[in-house]
Amino acid sequence: MRLNDIRTAEAKLLVKTYDRTPISFVSGEGVHLLDENGVAYLDLLSGIGVSALGYGHPAIQAAIDEQSRKLMHTSNLFYHPGQAELALRLTEMTGLDRVFFCNSGTEAWEAALKLARAYATLRREEGHRLGTKILALEHSFHGRTMGSVSTTHKLAYRGPFEPLLAGIEFVRFDDIADLEAKFSNEVCAVCLEPVQGEGGIRPVSKEFFAAARRLTQQTGALLLADEIQSGLGRTGEWCAYQHYGILPDVTTLAKPLGGGIPIGAMLCTEEAARALSPGMHGTTFGGGPLACAVAIAVIDTMRRDNLLDHIRKTGKYFLEQLQSLAAHHSAIVEVRGKGLMLGMELSDAALAKHVVAQMMERHMIINRTSETVLRFLPPFIIEHQHVDQAVHALDEILSSAAAANLSAAVQGAQA
Repeated sequence: MRLNDIRTAEAKLLVKTYDRTPISFVSGEGVHLLDENGVAYLDLLSGIGVSALGYGHPAIQAAIDEQSRKLMHTSNLFYHPGQAELALRLTEMTGLDRVFFCNSGTEAWEAALKLARAYATLRREEGHRLGTKILALEHSFHGRTMGSVSTTHKLAYRGPFEPLLAGIEFVRFDDIADLEAKFSNEVCAVCLEPVQGEGGIRPVSKEFFAAARRLTQQTGALLLADEIQSGLGRTGEWCAYQHYGILPDVTTLAKPLGGGIPIGAMLCTEEAARALSPGMHGTTFGGGPLACAVAIAVIDTMRRDNLLDHIRKTGKYFLEQLQSLAAHHSAIVEVRGKGLMLGMELSDAALAKHVVAQMMERHMIINRTSETVLRFLPPFIIEHQHVDQAVHALDEILSSAAAANLSAAVQGAQA
């Protein structure tokens, strides 16, 4: 089915939740996607941080082939080897003790929120004072389900579905004084992304993270770190919180974990895990044999190929090249991020939109988040040559845009 046929069919059949770019991708190889005409696109977004090993990776293909021939689903009423094997890897990587498997990031965050409320109930039953209030950060994004969107700050995501989960209050981003003013024994959880993704690639400061850890430890509230976008090596560590030397009580993983196969995970301490018992929470598909096999292959490949070191080195190079670009273009407000989770903030939303479109014209995929921020989440296997290609294109586009504005200004003055 060709692109025009697909668009016609979708216009009649699908709920309109996405404003799609009119390109139909049919295959991929390495860091490139191929459209229906065989044109290759350099993917600097990796399916919004999902395709960690790029496209057509032999380790993922082998895992899918082998496991699909054995067993794809059993339900969580029975055992299979994959969950324990994957959980062992994840607990070793994160420093946490127990894992709940699900199908997506928003489901992992739902599990984290339910755990926080259940833990507060348990603590009250044990004679401790702990309320049900949850603190989240301004500019946060935690997902689309009702609990997750309740802790997501942007009104455009929340407003149409109100009333949402009760007892949520937002703290100004990286504002320790505001966090301290809003924290009390009524708070059962503080939620944060160590590096905000949808919010504009904004790392929290070590001081703010440490303050959140200090406050929660004082009362027994849980510190929830959303690593759905920043986790599994994206920032050069298995989890972004490891850059800070601070261990949360709960973390969530998803996007790159399955290399394209849907899987999510909530991890927590042994202490927090006491709050959940059989029957309180569950999932039909979560942690199935196929998803676990692929996730194991992703992790083992990252370890074998020393991809964390590659992410750190390539990410540093990418950041330096973007910073060099910023020195020559006044339209670039700031470059920020860690590893291969980078953002370049521009001075104008229309310009950011223009740059994304022009990059697509040059067969390079990025996107725009928080209106003015160009977001870069490339596959972990990206090389310097791909960075150079992208930065050269950005330089040309920004130079052309600046020249066009100058020309328009001169013509206006002459008129």
